[in-house]
Amino acid sequence: MRIQDTAAIITGGASGLGEATARHFRSMGAQVTLLDRDRARGEAVAAEIGASFAETDVTDEASVQAAISHASAAMGRISAAINCAGIAPAAKTLGRDGPHDLGVFQSVININLVGSFNVARLAAAEMAKNDPEPDGSRGVIINTASVAAFEGQKGQAAYAASKGGIVGLSMPMARDLSREGIRVMAIAPGIFLTPMLQGLPEEVQTSLAQDVTCPKRLGDPAEYAALARFIVESGYLNGEVIRLDGALRMQ
Repeated sequence: MRIQDTAAIITGGASGLGEATARHFRSMGAQVTLLDRDRARGEAVAAEIGASFAETDVTDEASVQAAISHASAAMGRISAAINCAGIAPAAKTLGRDGPHDLGVFQSVININLVGSFNVARLAAAEMAKNDPEPDGSRGVIINTASVAAFEGQKGQAAYAASKGGIVGLSMPMARDLSREGIRVMAIAPGIFLTPMLQGLPEEVQTSLAQDVTCPKRLGDPAEYAALARFIVESGYLNGEVIRLDGALRMQ
């Protein structure tokens, strides 16, 4: 699948990894539709890069279906879905204020894991309508995991569980969708300079960077975008999770 022939939906496309991916894909000639809850920011980014936008709650079936329909109408089809929407609140299983809030845990799982699956399944149904390429390919789904899926830190029980679920989805979903010619991959980023980290003091960012094996810096969202493009264009990549972390292994 050539990137310039790709019609992609990108969740969380108004900021961070999603925005970087949207900008990179558009710069390479792909069609893009941003899916995000932030209408103001989403519309602004879409207008700037020449993409379309759909206000979307990834946890809501009707909202995602409407976004899929909008994207398909705007682009003529959907051949790639990149799930970048997610949240990462911190809370210990048992903290000074008592047990981990169950509602917070459920919210993280619902947005990060259930939301990704919700978008993936509905996007897959749309991709299945595409005419197959010579090798039978009709599309690709890229979910976002995290190194926390393998080495979750204190206060990351909910986040790590949600990202571990993304890792677990990769192979069975790839097998499920093989008949339709749809590949499924996941990227597990390390510590990236997203808006969440940009708000931290410079000394904290520097300290985090020192934990990375090489290079000793935070990841650039553009590097995530470049890997997403590589996955789209590399038709033999399927059912795998790729760590993008500078060999970081969290203690």
